[in-house]
Amino acid sequence: MNLVIAHQLFNCKISLMKRILSGVQPTGNMHLGNYLGSIKNWLTLQDGNDCLFGIMNLHAITVKQNPLELRQNTLDAAALYLACGLDPKKSNIFVQSQISQHVELSWIFSTITPLGWLNRMTQFKDKAIGDGNLGLYAYPVLMAADILLYKTDLVPVGEDQKQHLELARDLAGAFNRLYNTEFFKLPEPLIVKEVARIMSLQDGNKKMSKSDESDLSRINLNDNTDLIIKKIKKAKTDSLEFISYDENRPEICNLLDIFASLVKKDVLEVANQYHDSGFGKFKSDLAEILVQNIQPIQKKFNDLKADYSYVQTILDEGNNKAINIASQTMKEVKQIIGF
Repeated sequence: MNLVIAHQLFNCKISLMKRILSGVQPTGNMHLGNYLGSIKNWLTLQDGNDCLFGIMNLHAITVKQNPLELRQNTLDAAALYLACGLDPKKSNIFVQSQISQHVELSWIFSTITPLGWLNRMTQFKDKAIGDGNLGLYAYPVLMAADILLYKTDLVPVGEDQKQHLELARDLAGAFNRLYNTEFFKLPEPLIVKEVARIMSLQDGNKKMSKSDESDLSRINLNDNTDLIIKKIKKAKTDSLEFISYDENRPEICNLLDIFASLVKKDVLEVANQYHDSGFGKFKSDLAEILVQNIQPIQKKFNDLKADYSYVQTILDEGNNKAINIASQTMKEVKQIIGF
């Protein structure tokens, strides 16, 4: 979605400049799904918008983390943001835990959140089987605070994340009604239709995930050329000899979505191009395109890892900018609620 279409879609409510918030948890290697589903889209959004991109490490600790690894993963996530093309002159990159106002606002929202709202959150049910905790249960409230703290206009979300944004909108409305104010704006979803949801290479019905036990299920952004080729060769297909974009063939659809996203073509055009080529030719070409796209990111990422002082400088600047916005929001919130 280009900037003109985005503005038309949301009707330019106040000005051409929209505040956009998104982020990724620093829980190990980022993968192709993170890149094509989120970060690649951010590169377009950062032109002409007020963008904040967080490294959401408070959310990361809802499951057990090794402290040393978490600290390293946080720096690596920032380096990867930059390696993928985020421009610190256009976008504000920050670390969630360094802005204490996220937790302050989350607590205030938790006091007005009905338990029934949280009981309906499907992702908690998926993640908390047998090993749930209060953080996992309440993290949608923290996510709402992440969004509303910065008076965000637009939030890039996939279809599977719309429920969390709906909760943020519900909490904004509940706060405004409770205190007879219009302080919090209701953020809108920014769903980019052209970006497909990237699925597991081994199961086309499951989202590509770093938590999947099989490393063959995903392309990590730090995978070398040989490993990328191996994973694509081993990617699940089916017994049909031709290639087509058919929802009844989820694994084929996933590979076609990846191909089309990387070459910026319509997915049906790619399917028609390879209809009679066979999976060997199609997978070989897909692996080559993946390598061509990922290698430049890896090179820049390795250069940045050689000098974390630059990455830390970017984070320090981003944290300070985020704190300036967040502290003003919390100052006003405290006045409203009587603190």
